[in-house]
Amino acid sequence: MTRINVKVDGVDHSDEVEPRMLLVQYLRERLGKTGTVIGCDTSNCGACTVHLDGRSVKSCNMLAVQADGHEVTTIEGLAVDGQLHRMQQAFHEAHALQCGFCTPGMIMQSVDLLNDNPTPSESEIRHGLEGNLCRCTGYQNIVRAVQQAAGVGERA
Repeated sequence: MTRINVKVDGVDHSDEVEPRMLLVQYLRERLGKTGTVIGCDTSNCGACTVHLDGRSVKSCNMLAVQADGHEVTTIEGLAVDGQLHRMQQAFHEAHALQCGFCTPGMIMQSVDLLNDNPTPSESEIRHGLEGNLCRCTGYQNIVRAVQQAAGVGERA
């Protein structure tokens, strides 16, 4: 067992973990952050995307011990005082989901995308979301949601 100290959604945690425990398992099983979805376990789908020190990472491709000393934000940590993050609100308003399985990872990746490029073009949005797969929506409303959150392009 290895002790880790990590801040998750603004709360400090100190836990003993198996050195091979994945970050996604730690978040879901130890901390109850079930909004972080286990999809493919191979980092191909992006459903498990969270932010590590403000940058998106696929938590199924990272060990919990690698998060030691860092700050993790999950989909549950985006809303502040009951107010949805502008990206969460845009996904809701633009109907950018169907089954919802990919939505947490899509939102987390979209937030990181806008942090890097606050006014992306449609092609830049599509490129920025390439590592996150959706099997239901066809991506149109997802792109619209990101545009809406950015205040650019087409509105839903």
